[in-house]
Amino acid sequence: MSVLERTSAAGRREDVQVVTFGLGREVFAVPVAMVREILDFAPPSHMPGGPDHFLGLTDVRGQGIPTVDFRRRLGLPPAEPTLATRIIILDVPLPDRTLALGVVIDRVLAVSTLDGARVEPAPDIGIGWRSEFVAGVVRERDGFVVILDVALIFGREDAVMADAET
Repeated sequence: MSVLERTSAAGRREDVQVVTFGLGREVFAVPVAMVREILDFAPPSHMPGGPDHFLGLTDVRGQGIPTVDFRRRLGLPPAEPTLATRIIILDVPLPDRTLALGVVIDRVLAVSTLDGARVEPAPDIGIGWRSEFVAGVVRERDGFVVILDVALIFGREDAVMADAET
């Protein structure tokens, strides 16, 4: 059961702590329980032969962590790193192991608690978008926070965008 599916004894969906981050104008979130740490951006050491979104390895206290461009993995155009660019180190639970992974994002916004009752299911907009990679959305004053299912995004070979290539 995901952190978004947990309910209290009273049957109310539990609140979830998330790290919110920006990719362009869009706001995404991942459960804080997956976040090991957040690093300033440094170019990863290149490793040949990976998919387009794979940037290389980031040294985290002597451990080489595979690092990906989250923009590319989500089917967004790449962007040049800025002073706000960060690498979020995630521990992604997969069925057979926990995957340590660095994801490059444009900027970290906040660590916050989302009211579980406000989390809506991913919208189904038809073809061209893989809604199963979205765990839920939360409506805010200035738009939506999209809560990503990181285990599905990085645990499967197929593209996040239905017509994108990996």
